[in-house]
Parts: sequence; C-alpha cells; structure tokens
Amino acid sequence: MTEQPLDTFRPSTLGWLRGTLAGWGTILLGLAGVAGTLLASAGTIPLAGFEWGPLLLLIAAVVIVIVKWVQNLAASYDLTEERLIVRRGIIMKSVDEVELYRVKDVRINFSLINQLAGLGHITLASSDETTRGGELVLRDIERAQPRREQIRRLVDTARQKRQVREIDMAHDHI
Repeated sequence: MTEQPLDTFRPSTLGWLRGTLAGWGTILLGLAGVAGTLLASAGTIPLAGFEWGPLLLLIAAVVIVIVKWVQNLAASYDLTEERLIVRRGIIMKSVDEVELYRVKDVRINFSLINQLAGLGHITLASSDETTRGGELVLRDIERAQPRREQIRRLVDTARQKRQVREIDMAHDHI
C-alpha cells in the first residue's frame, strides 16, 4: 500500500524572485532592459554604439529566470506520515526517501527578505542514507515555517510509532 502524501511542494521560482536579493536583482535587470529598449526604440536616448545593450539586459534577466525555473522544476518533495520523498532531475531522475524517524534536526534558514515573502530553506539532518553525504537542503520553499513545523511534528509521531529515541553520543578525547 502506497502512502498518500500529506503535502507536495517544490522550490518556488516566483518566491525566489520576490523573496531573495538575487531575485530582486533579476527583476531590476529586466526592468532596466525593458526601459532602455523602449527609450532607445523611441529615440529618446541616444545610445552611441550600445544599441543592443538594453535588449541584452532583458535577455539576461529572462535567461536567469528560465534557468532558475528549470532548476526548480527538477526538484519536488512529497511529505507522508512516514517519510519525505525527494524527486530530482528532468532527464535523469532520482527518487530518494528520508525516513522521518531518522531525522535528527529540522532547521529553517531565511533572511529578512525571505521572511517578508514567506520563503525559506529547510535543512534536514538525519541518519538516513539520503543524507549520509551531508544535510538535505530544501531551497526556496514557500510557507517554509509551517512546513518545518509539520515535518517536526511528523518526525515526533514517526519516532513514537516505531518506539525510537534519539541518543546523542559525546566523544571526549582524553
């Protein structure tokens, strides 16, 4: 029997645009390109050798948004009562599952701009094979704070269900 997802989400390109300095910079780059192109085509401003400059700014902004959109399209997350399912890739796909009872820590990182946009990075540390190489970072997640709390509650429930406890071992070097 397959578990039904309680929540399905992915990184947000729109959230990235409105919730990060890089996104704001991309918007400004695009606006400068549009304004410069319109003013140059109307003959309002002489460009003296820079006829393509404003248009290149607009193209650069569009390319940045497309690249970010494809990166975000390549990642999706399903949260069930037992696990977090991580799907990555467009051409070469991978599916990893993090067993929630193995999660040791759920952290959220966000800047002031991220907070205003409701965006954040959720970081999971666990003893699961998926995170053996380091922490699992879910970037540019909308509603990050409520999702972090939901994950934390599900981790506690999964541990209780399996009767698992987290024990920290301290190694003192003598």
